[in-house]
Amino acid sequence: MLTKKPNLIFVSLLSVLFCQRERSVAQQKAVLLAAITSQKPVVLLDSASFSSQAKFETHWNMFYPWGTDHNGSARMYKEQVSVLSGGILQITANRRETWEGKSTADPKLRIFYHSGAVHWKEKITVSASKPRWIISGDFQVPSNTGTWPAFWITGASSWPPESDIMEFKGTDTVWQNTATGPDWKHLSWQNKLSRVASPQNWHNYKIVMQKTSAKDMSIEYYVDGVKTDTHTANFVGKPFWLIINMQMEGDSGIGGQSLQHAVMKGKNVYVAAYSN
Repeated sequence: MLTKKPNLIFVSLLSVLFCQRERSVAQQKAVLLAAITSQKPVVLLDSASFSSQAKFETHWNMFYPWGTDHNGSARMYKEQVSVLSGGILQITANRRETWEGKSTADPKLRIFYHSGAVHWKEKITVSASKPRWIISGDFQVPSNTGTWPAFWITGASSWPPESDIMEFKGTDTVWQNTATGPDWKHLSWQNKLSRVASPQNWHNYKIVMQKTSAKDMSIEYYVDGVKTDTHTANFVGKPFWLIINMQMEGDSGIGGQSLQHAVMKGKNVYVAAYSN
């Protein structure tokens, strides 16, 4: 027994030192975060961007950053996007039976719908100079089979990265997803699914992105102010586009001829960055 006591003391000392180090690292991170969050954010986008057609055109571009097609059966048209009174963006999808070919994006579904997509003209990049970002928006969305509304950020120079702040796939479940690489052939997904009561009513969807190391950041996901999950991704220094769109069918199921019309609305879209 006497020969074991020094070992026990040594192990105990190591445990104390390890705990002290962990507390020190945690305290340093807490101090850094407190310093950042105590600063006033630079608001880059707010509800005024939908207050008029002129304001909308100042801040937003039509379509996806890459064009009019994506991974569903809808093709984007500017006529399907409207700015309403009260600072509301409306996107309407209408079914068409006339042959318009297939989507140019995989899985190259036949085009059955005219719908709408917009993307913010600026880019979002978590960096050493801007280590914390908040992106938020209020939305009314359909949740019937065949509807696929989304509010998301995606890589401006490569894919992945991707973060889906709000995505509905034909049900009342919101998907909040993070896609990491190293590339599109070797994807890794982090997914959080949450039921939302009556998505057709206004709900708020938000992420908070925080730089945690030279390469990594945390992404906190929220629905109506309640944190749903935290993901970790190597997105530091990678620029993003911010997109609002309503794709149709694809992952949301087949609506068919019974789904002739669908509408999503958005307001209070907010983007802010904290600087060091």
